[in-house]
Amino acid sequence: MLKDFKEFAMKGNVVDLAVGIIIGSAFGTIVKSLVDDIIMPPIGYVLGNVDFTNLFVVLKDGSSQAGPYASLAEATKAGAVMIKYGVFANTIVSFVIVSFSVFLLIKQLNRFKKEEISTQVAAGPTPEVQVLTEIRDLLKK
Repeated sequence: MLKDFKEFAMKGNVVDLAVGIIIGSAFGTIVKSLVDDIIMPPIGYVLGNVDFTNLFVVLKDGSSQAGPYASLAEATKAGAVMIKYGVFANTIVSFVIVSFSVFLLIKQLNRFKKEEISTQVAAGPTPEVQVLTEIRDLLKK
């Protein structure tokens, strides 16, 4: 059973999946930084010095301190119940960037596959396929 598990774990698909998850996690961190540190600050500046991470609506004041709260961190520390729509906006932008990146990656992979298939078709059948085709044709007679 241990041998079977080792064979399963070392198959190409499982290893590829593990590598994909690790790279995806690192890519997600990069995209989060890109959105939080590069994209959203200029958008906030254009919209009148808005800090998207501090956009929230308090539904219920915290038990340790009553509102109004100057920042999201202060409201969170006080235990306030809130809707964090600024954080949500950052998450949406991150999602769009990741989705578009995956789209471009898949599009490129599909292009490579099409080139590979067209190259194989142009090269013609392999000698093994020719022999098998001849055998098939002889059996049909």
